[in-house]
Amino acid sequence: MSIDLTKLPDPPMPSYTFTLFSRDLFEKPKFKDYDSLLESKLSRSKARVSHLASILGNGNSIGANKNQTRPHIEHESKSADVKVPGTTSTHYVGPGEYVASFTIGTQQIQSYLVIDTGSDLVWWQCEPCADDGCYNQHDPLYDSTTSGTYETLDCIAKSESCFTSDEVVCWHSTRECLYDVIYEEGSRTRGWIAEDTITFVLDQNQEKILFGCAKDQMSGVQSFGPEYSGIAGIGRRELSGGYSLPSQFGADIMAMCLSGIDSERSTLSFHTTPFEKTISAELLPDPSNPEFYYVDLYKVFINDKEITLNPSIWNFRNAIDYSCLVDTGTAATYFPRDFYNVFRDTFRQEVQNIRLVNGPRPGGFDTCYRGDPGVVPNFPVVKMYFGHQDPNNLLLLTHQRVMAHIRGMFCLAFYAWDEHYAILGVNQLQGIGLTFDTAENTLSFELDALYLYFRNPGHASATKDMRVLTRSHEPRSVVSEPSPTAPYDVDLSNDMSDEDDMLDMF
Repeated sequence: MSIDLTKLPDPPMPSYTFTLFSRDLFEKPKFKDYDSLLESKLSRSKARVSHLASILGNGNSIGANKNQTRPHIEHESKSADVKVPGTTSTHYVGPGEYVASFTIGTQQIQSYLVIDTGSDLVWWQCEPCADDGCYNQHDPLYDSTTSGTYETLDCIAKSESCFTSDEVVCWHSTRECLYDVIYEEGSRTRGWIAEDTITFVLDQNQEKILFGCAKDQMSGVQSFGPEYSGIAGIGRRELSGGYSLPSQFGADIMAMCLSGIDSERSTLSFHTTPFEKTISAELLPDPSNPEFYYVDLYKVFINDKEITLNPSIWNFRNAIDYSCLVDTGTAATYFPRDFYNVFRDTFRQEVQNIRLVNGPRPGGFDTCYRGDPGVVPNFPVVKMYFGHQDPNNLLLLTHQRVMAHIRGMFCLAFYAWDEHYAILGVNQLQGIGLTFDTAENTLSFELDALYLYFRNPGHASATKDMRVLTRSHEPRSVVSEPSPTAPYDVDLSNDMSDEDDMLDMF
């Protein structure tokens, strides 16, 4: 059965485009090999970065109330408000693309949602769809009519839960809280806000959430990928309001590890973390965009050389708007252009006996090298300090956290842009255990946590809250390539990718 809402009149259309994802990675045409796939991802990531710059400048957000994130209170005891942890599995399904697994409704429909720290909306494809409104997905389609726990949000009776904005409106004639999100690359989702129960697949804990019951995903100029059933916004917890999962769960703690391409599954957890807080950065609030995660990046080194500039240009506390944005939807790290130029030039000076490519370079990178066949290149390391310079509190980036292997070249996986803050992207975060703690206002890193926790059975926390998900339901990874800590001696040339109007509602 399909839903027909064509008789509803049209209110003014939203003009704001929300956070983008590279969801068409898995469509059948376009990509002949891994390199083509990666180049496409990098291109769309640049569009996302431009979009982030625009929304950070405008202060736009799905949650219109702009509620401040909860400040840390010295005497507050988090144990006083005990909450049941929730842990689910995460998987790599394409360059820079990660999904988390949940089941939804009383039918326990298990599906995968793209996870993104820069988003504060959760939506599922939701049958019955608009006519030809749902894209094909590998997992069974969630049917709200078969779920005994499903309920459409009554935006009049529960007005406090319909966070009206440019993208969300309360349609009084039907009492539905309608949303319409257009993503930067042209994909679109439309539907209404509803409630249902989701289950975390690893510990089987349950939560009732507000989510976008997505009825039409085919009205945009781009489609979504079949590897997932929707989007899971995991933006920073807000004091009240907001549709992100941390906001809805009241979760001060969120932990995850972004697996490498050849790695085992990893996890996404709320209220608990399996990772050690060995390296920590302060989380900085942004009242205009409370869903984003910023850290107090202080200094950057290449090997032992500090990247220095005039403080009037490079001062995170003053000239830089909000230091460094941590964004799982951005493929690689971005630095302000003046800083990046010094960073790149210093990196080149530190590279020894490896040929710099002077001709065309892939992926928009400006610093690429060709190594000798069979020889593992030895590239400089990148060190990031947070808050202050402490040798015991630095993020040490090596191997594929520094370089990207593409078209037979090894390219410095960093970009320049014309904004006054940095973005820390997923290429630099692969395999690192991340703990977001908004009560303590910290983001903690544990290097190589994926190996320590999920491949080493002797590690103390290896099995903490992590039951095995049946392999028959794991998403198919599009390609395979080395993990962030693997040497650069793997030939990826033969890796192939898998080929295969909201009915006038607004």
